[in-house]
Amino acid sequence: MQQINRALSFAKFVLVSCLLTSFSAQAETPEEKGLRIAQERKASDQGWGNSESHTLMILRNASGDESVREMRIRALEVSGDGDKGLTIFDKPRDVAGTLFLNHSHINEADDQWLYLPALKRIKRIASRNKSGPFMGSEFSYEDLVSFEVEKFTYKFLREEDYQVFKTDVVESIPTDKYSGYSRQISWIDQKHARVHKIEFYDRKNALLKTLTFSDYKLYKNKFWRAHLSKMVNHQTGKSTDLVTEQISFDVGLDEADFARNALLRIR
Repeated sequence: MQQINRALSFAKFVLVSCLLTSFSAQAETPEEKGLRIAQERKASDQGWGNSESHTLMILRNASGDESVREMRIRALEVSGDGDKGLTIFDKPRDVAGTLFLNHSHINEADDQWLYLPALKRIKRIASRNKSGPFMGSEFSYEDLVSFEVEKFTYKFLREEDYQVFKTDVVESIPTDKYSGYSRQISWIDQKHARVHKIEFYDRKNALLKTLTFSDYKLYKNKFWRAHLSKMVNHQTGKSTDLVTEQISFDVGLDEADFARNALLRIR
């Protein structure tokens, strides 16, 4: 009899737990679920430290004509703030030596600078100008900052199959009044919290660009990196591909490598 009572008690516990879990899932609003997915996305990519990649930027005009640039992209994870990034253009000759430094922030405007070797001076990118094109590409300065949860409000829209992936589709609305976008819609896979597609809508809420990520590779047994990022501008017919040829982690970068004054010393 005692064993039967224990079995019944355990069955009741399981039933109550299931009911509570179900109720919790039902009680979660689309806004709460969207925020939770964004937080999981951020948490899945923490602890990578620093990295350097060798990347090709392929620009295509509406006629399909291409031009190719070679870049090195250095990145530094920052505890308690947004990450830092440095892009060094190596080829072709007309852009060689151009440097772009980005300091992302969580609760304030990002700091961005461009070093132009022909002028031998550092130009600061104003917050109100960050929606402008980066080096003639279809990426804006705004697109190059690290993902920070606090910079958006969220709403879960639906679950959807994207290629072979089960994804959550989430709407993100920028909190920055100078953002060039009214909203973004992201397809985030449920298994690894990787983003596979983002649609960007302009200030008139018309579809402006679509960014797709593919050829993901796993590093340090935890961190996924897309080796192809393709941005298509639907309003101009232009596109830009970022093709990562090689990426290395733990390359010894620190804060000093991302200081504004370091732009004058980097070659």
